[in-house]
Amino acid sequence: MRNERIIIIGAGPCGLSAGLALQEKGCDPLLIEKNNIVHSIQHYPLHQTFFSSSEKLEIGGYPFPSIERKPKRHEALVYYRHVAQRSGLRIQSYEKVEKVQDARGSFSVFTRTKDGQECRYEAEKIIVATGYYDNPNKMHIPGEDLSHVFHYFKESHPFFQKRVTVIGGKNSAVDAALALEKAGAEVTVLYRGSEFSPAVKPWILPDFYSLVRHRKISMIYEAEVQHITPAEVVYAQNGQTFRVEADFVFAMTGYHPDHSFLRNMGVEVEPETGRPVHDYHTMETNKEGIFIAGVIAAGNDANEIFIENGRHHGERIAQAIVRG
Repeated sequence: MRNERIIIIGAGPCGLSAGLALQEKGCDPLLIEKNNIVHSIQHYPLHQTFFSSSEKLEIGGYPFPSIERKPKRHEALVYYRHVAQRSGLRIQSYEKVEKVQDARGSFSVFTRTKDGQECRYEAEKIIVATGYYDNPNKMHIPGEDLSHVFHYFKESHPFFQKRVTVIGGKNSAVDAALALEKAGAEVTVLYRGSEFSPAVKPWILPDFYSLVRHRKISMIYEAEVQHITPAEVVYAQNGQTFRVEADFVFAMTGYHPDHSFLRNMGVEVEPETGRPVHDYHTMETNKEGIFIAGVIAAGNDANEIFIENGRHHGERIAQAIVRG
């Protein structure tokens, strides 16, 4: 068993930012990450361009140079690796935190490494910065778990000259549809809304609408997907049932935080919003000694907190811990 003063669960941008803020205050936190650092960004499509400019993604005062004003996925990966290396943060990757238990004035943290080894730590403070990208929103329909159905989009090349249905109406769905069409796929987009979400990046919609007008992408609104077969997607629209042929399906339906992980620590979660109960000024939850950082603080609304504002949570947490 190892004793630590502060353990940060998650080494995404907001977890790293919290670690840097604590480091600046003279603390030496341990970050435990079940994959590798900024795993959610590594999951992004290969061509992904960020919504924000590079300076709004900076953490710990480290400059983020990029070729264009809005950096791409690979530039962000390089930047955050550089920060982790330069800062000397203690990061244990490929180690999953399985549970955290109250230990009368401290916390017992139980983990498992990638080779199956079980480890235990004692910590005075816990910071949960686990994000939400590992938990896709399921549609809970027959066929969703078939092997040709995906909740993540990585690259378009494998789908050249294939019939691909994209389900969803936010950034990830539009990005996937554009990339798939460019690679020569026959693309159909199904969305249950009557128009796209206002959160969609405005500079990508003109290209999308142009492709729809020229019938290079088939766009179907108010489509409620009913089930998926090995060859089709079945949906309802205006009381009628329709089918679209599909070799592959991308269900880009969003993601959510792991509420059960927090609840098992004793953190209360608002039932309607999925928002963990916490003090906005300190980011401390109702469970004394447990803090949250990043998008997990937004609950079910993943469009409320991004790297740009979540990176500042670490400063609030560091000040609260140092004040004691």
